[in-house]
Amino acid sequence: MAHSRIPLDEAVELTRTGDLWLFRGGSVADHAIRTLTNAPVNHVGMAVVLDDLPPLMWHAELGKGLLDVWAGKHQRGVQLHDLEAAVTQWMDRYGQRGWLRQLSVDVTPAMEDALLTTVARMDGLPFPSTVGLLGRVARGRLRRRAPAELAYCAEVVAEAYTAMGLLDGSRPSNYYDPGKFWSGDHLELQLGATLGDEIEVYQRGRGRLW
Repeated sequence: MAHSRIPLDEAVELTRTGDLWLFRGGSVADHAIRTLTNAPVNHVGMAVVLDDLPPLMWHAELGKGLLDVWAGKHQRGVQLHDLEAAVTQWMDRYGQRGWLRQLSVDVTPAMEDALLTTVARMDGLPFPSTVGLLGRVARGRLRRRAPAELAYCAEVVAEAYTAMGLLDGSRPSNYYDPGKFWSGDHLELQLGATLGDEIEVYQRGRGRLW
């Protein structure tokens, strides 16, 4: 896309399965995550757009303000949310900037099935504490897989990408932090897939919150 900044409703309409949503905020926890992982962003989620369902976001967070459409209840941790509602929450309630990165690859039915299997396996896993998150990333950088009973946002996306064949699985999912999915890093995608540059997303009729 030629545009580098588009409104949220257009971004949601354009989003397809595998597209990335990245966020950067100003809280103490946000700064800690970015500083200690040397990443430009502190949160990442993945779009899930299937059949006649509304666009959804697959990610992990501490909040439970939105309905987890997979579990059918409000819960913390790994969740599948309505995409527009999730992005609105991250922009409004959490005061974050948001970007969309579009995935260029034909997502096959087999890839969709693998994604849904991952959702079924991981949905509802608790989100680690900030210290626990950093410990999981540190283990991952040593190519040591962290225990599977917890998961943070970048792990969730990495697990989905690996299941779909977009990552080769040579690195454990806890190797990844949100910044690994930003264009400044080199993400080695498979199947001839590429990710576009970041497109900043804004809400119509609202000024910047930062």
